[in-house]
Amino acid sequence: MARERDPLATKKLLWKCDWHLIPVLWVMFLLTFLDRSNIGNAKIQGLPQELNMKGNDYNVALFVFFIPYILFEVPSNWIIKKVEPSTWLSGIMVTFGICTIGQGLVNNLAGLVGLRFCVGFFEAGLFPGCIYLLSMYYKRYELQFRLTLFFSASIVAPAFGGLFAYALAKMDGIAGYSGWRWIFIIEGIATVLIGAISKFLIPSWPERATFLTDSERAHLLARLSSDTGAATMNTLNKRSVRRIVTDGKIYLGTLMYCGVVCTSYGGALFMPSIIKEMGYTSAAAQVRTIPIFMVALVVSLIVAVATDKLRHRYGFTMLGVAIATIGYIILLSQTGLAVGVKYFALFLVASGGFITQTVALGWLANCMSGHYKRSVSSASQVGFGNIGGIIASNIFLDKEAPAYKTGYSVSLGLLLMCGAACTALFVLLVRENRKRERGERDYRLLGEDRDNLGDDHPAWRFAT
Repeated sequence: MARERDPLATKKLLWKCDWHLIPVLWVMFLLTFLDRSNIGNAKIQGLPQELNMKGNDYNVALFVFFIPYILFEVPSNWIIKKVEPSTWLSGIMVTFGICTIGQGLVNNLAGLVGLRFCVGFFEAGLFPGCIYLLSMYYKRYELQFRLTLFFSASIVAPAFGGLFAYALAKMDGIAGYSGWRWIFIIEGIATVLIGAISKFLIPSWPERATFLTDSERAHLLARLSSDTGAATMNTLNKRSVRRIVTDGKIYLGTLMYCGVVCTSYGGALFMPSIIKEMGYTSAAAQVRTIPIFMVALVVSLIVAVATDKLRHRYGFTMLGVAIATIGYIILLSQTGLAVGVKYFALFLVASGGFITQTVALGWLANCMSGHYKRSVSSASQVGFGNIGGIIASNIFLDKEAPAYKTGYSVSLGLLLMCGAACTALFVLLVRENRKRERGERDYRLLGEDRDNLGDDHPAWRFAT
């Protein structure tokens, strides 16, 4: 514990952890999100016409991705607990990279739908697995900024995807393939290569981290232990399972994520189409997505620094909800508005949505203590929360372009649900902290599982 009092040693340790964790996980998540959302770029480059897609066929191709993605998140985080993170994360990445390449080779809707299902199945484990791994290396109020840095890959991806798609569309006709096919093929090849390389770069769990010296590892484990105190859950038994499945915080965290992720996926999957309907060409629409997501990135990083410095989460989630709500109100009232005003509203929606989404992820992780509980909570929040992604994939209807009334109104409704869930969680945590201050939870120390309570331990205080 004496080493913890050495600011220089701690700073060096954190920098070392940052450099071994964040860059490799960031690149992996960037490509993961590109492979997930590049169908939006392919759409405006001719995919529906070449595959003879009609009506809501495109929405079906989006929808099927989320079915396995939701169902496999929690099992995946159980697996990564038993298998080395490098083996599991790199393996599934190579596999969904191959499936992405396949999307560029299909000749009918059935083939596209089948491969989208496979991409969803294999991608399911990467995002929650990365969050779980990151959360095990840092103290609670060190996590948010690093989590936002990692998550920024999903903000950069739509912007980079638009720029990359613009360039790849120029390959139209090469080897007899249309430009939209090259979007899938090239990005899929990059995913396979990075997935294979990452096997040798992804660190193990803190207690087995080979990039640390023995003294650094001891320092890291000591400071993590001081952050959790006696609030551990390292044994999985009937009592701990009951504590996990009956924890209302996990369900509220999932509602928060479900409400805001609809906004994120709506932007990632439909932003190029929305901008194109404003009167721009396909190429111009691709390029105009870039500043929207770059502004969202900068704003999200600023908020991440502020929320860690102030040790406060709730106010920042509601700030994001408020900003995005203003954007949706403008878009729902767009009749007669100038193109510039509608374009500005997209900045508000994207920035507000990403602020809330990243803080919501960090907030729930801050409220969980214990290997098993963090594993289940992160997977549940992201997995079942992605029901919002299913909704997003089915509410932006071509027949409603350019107003997209259903898309904007449903997204706004879910965003307000997110705000309500954030408020409920905040009230719950404040009340629970006060009860613990008054000693109303001390009776738990008399039970047989007093050493396996996790965040139910009376000494644990929740981030608010």
